[in-house]
Amino acid sequence: MSLISDQDTHLAGELSLAEPKDFFALLKPRVMSLVVFTALAGFVIAPHGLHPVLTFVSLFAIAVGAGASGALNMWYDADIDALMTRTSTRPIPSGRITADEAFGFGLTLSALSVGVLGLVSNWLAAGLLAFTIFFYVVIYTMWLKRWTPQNIVIGGAAGAFPPIVAYAAATGTIGVESLILFAIIFIWTPPHFWALALVKSADYGRAGVPMMPNVKGGARTRLEILLYSLLLAPVGVLPFIMGFESPIYGLVSALMGLGMVVFALRVFITTEARADKARCDRVAMQLFAFSILYLFSLFAVIVAEGMVPWLMAHIFA
Repeated sequence: MSLISDQDTHLAGELSLAEPKDFFALLKPRVMSLVVFTALAGFVIAPHGLHPVLTFVSLFAIAVGAGASGALNMWYDADIDALMTRTSTRPIPSGRITADEAFGFGLTLSALSVGVLGLVSNWLAAGLLAFTIFFYVVIYTMWLKRWTPQNIVIGGAAGAFPPIVAYAAATGTIGVESLILFAIIFIWTPPHFWALALVKSADYGRAGVPMMPNVKGGARTRLEILLYSLLLAPVGVLPFIMGFESPIYGLVSALMGLGMVVFALRVFITTEARADKARCDRVAMQLFAFSILYLFSLFAVIVAEGMVPWLMAHIFA
């Protein structure tokens, strides 16, 4: 006779095998690190300077809000994540965390992040963070992602909000400087993700996600990548043109913008009709990698130019 009852077996089946690292994976740490980095740029361009403790706590709240969005995204997308090779090992489809646990975890972190940011900074910033979470989870994940090939274009706004949230946390307002940083990230998002989508189109097709290459085809996707890159190049220089970043930033942004156009042009001309699939994928992944370097370089200069004078003033005060 078995010593384990049917009820015990049923309950055991409902329990997850989660470890702390699995809950951390729900936060999408790579995305969260990008959010922290771009949000820090929003703080350093604010005219009132940085308060170390308040800035750190506010950044932490923004990071937690980004992680909450990631957890809720994985909760809702667990069905399609299980069908895609690059996402099938995520905590929910792999069975390490239950969907209910991820949902509760995401909601708790959402409330915590918004509440902390409101109490530490101001409720405008908290409201913007709440809207960012809502936009990513409801507008993008639940609606746009499964409905339109423009999902990345419109949904990219969620990833572009952190500098605005941070600027509002520092100043209580939404400045033109933060809107320009928003524009850079917003326009950068389509060529960045569509380069990957060209390579992973079979994955998206298997999951039924209407990404641009699956709906409009590779040629249209390559054209749009080039057009967005051509638009991104001058927009990336705007912080220098508008006078709130230095000539060093102007030079870096101009060179990196030119690089984006060159890599996008290579993707545009390297089609299946002129090269094998492996080479097409390689060129697309080179653009994908360079686009990460592009955004990192621009925001690294912004952060460095804002942080170095602040650090010097506090060290030698």
